[in-house]
Amino acid sequence: MLPDVPVTGYRLRGVLLPSGDRTELFVDGAGRISAEPPAAAEVLFDGGWIVPGLVDAHCHIGLGPSGPVGLGEAAEQARADRDAGTLLIRDCGSPVDTSPLQERADLPQIIRAGRHIARPKRYIGGLAVDLDDPALLPEAVAEQATQGDGWVKLVGDWIDRGVGDLAPLWPDDILAEAIAAAHQAGARVTAHVFGTDALPGLIGAGIDCIEHGTGLTDDLIDEMARRGTALVPTLINIETFPSIADRAGKYPAYAAHMRELHRRAGEVVRRAVEAGVPVFAGTDAGGGIRHGRIVEEILALHAAGHPDALGAASWAARSWLGRPGLDPGAPADLIAYRADPRADPSALRDPALVLLRGRVVHATG
Repeated sequence: MLPDVPVTGYRLRGVLLPSGDRTELFVDGAGRISAEPPAAAEVLFDGGWIVPGLVDAHCHIGLGPSGPVGLGEAAEQARADRDAGTLLIRDCGSPVDTSPLQERADLPQIIRAGRHIARPKRYIGGLAVDLDDPALLPEAVAEQATQGDGWVKLVGDWIDRGVGDLAPLWPDDILAEAIAAAHQAGARVTAHVFGTDALPGLIGAGIDCIEHGTGLTDDLIDEMARRGTALVPTLINIETFPSIADRAGKYPAYAAHMRELHRRAGEVVRRAVEAGVPVFAGTDAGGGIRHGRIVEEILALHAAGHPDALGAASWAARSWLGRPGLDPGAPADLIAYRADPRADPSALRDPALVLLRGRVVHATG
C-alpha cells in the first residue's frame, strides 16, 4: 500500500499529451495539479512525454475466474491494474460491492456499474441479477442505477440453447422503457453484445455504449455514429472466441458464429472509428482475463487501425467518463515515458514514472 502521507510537491518537465506542448507541470502537497510551483518542489521527471493516467473502460473488480471474490482479492486486482498504468477504471458490472475500495488512496479511481442484469440461464451463473419476467427490466435498471456511479450494465445477448446460437434477451419496447428509466435517474446504460440481432433494439432505444460489438454492421455503425453511441470493443477478450467455439461442440451454429465474429473484430473497430463512433479501450479483466493488460488492449486497438489508441485509453476516455485530465486542481494521476508513445506505442510497456494522486507508484530514476 502507498504510504498515506502528503507529497512534498513536485515539478515535471516534458511534452504534455495530447497537446504536444513542452511544459513544466506542478504537483502540490495535496497531490493535485497546481498552476503555481510549490515551494522547494522536487524535480521528479525531466525530459520525456507526460500522459494523463490510463483508463480501463471495461473492467470487473471483484470478479475472479471462479466467480465473486472478497474485497482483499478485489484490491489486489485493482493494484495489478494500477501497476500497469490504469489509474481510472469503469467497472462494467460486478457481483461484489466494491465501494469500500473507492476510499483507498493506493488504488485507482473506480466508477462502478452495480450488477449485470440478465435473464435466468442466459449469462454466467451467479454474476447477474436474473429477471424471470423481462417486463421487470425498467424497475431493475432503476434499482441498479442507485447502486453504481452513473452506469447500468445489461446483458444484451447470450447463447439461447433452445435456438443453438446467440439471441437477444429483451424485447425492444422494454429496452426503450428501461433505458429511459436509467436516463431519468441520471445514469447511462451499456450492454454486453456479441452478435448482431440484439443491436438494433439497443441502439434504437438510446443506449449509451455497446461492449464488444463484434456483430456490428455498417448500417448499425452509422447509426451509432449519428447518435454518439460509444463502443468498447475489448479486443483482448475477443481473442478468446476461438477457444469458446472449440468448447461448444453441442452447438455448431454458435461455434461457427463465434469464429466469424472473431475473424471480423478488427475490421469492425476500424470501420467504427472511420465512421466517427467514439471507441474506447477496455480489457474485460476479471473472470477469464487477468488484470493489468491495458497496454495490450491499446496495442490491439492500434493494430486494428484506431488512429488515437492512446487517447482512447487516456484523455479521450477521461473526458467521456466525466473525469479530468491534467488541469489545475485535478488529482495528479499521470504517467511519464522517455520515448514518445504516439510514435512507438510499445513504449507504453516501459513507463519511467507513475503518479497516483500525486504519490509515486513507480519510478525508474
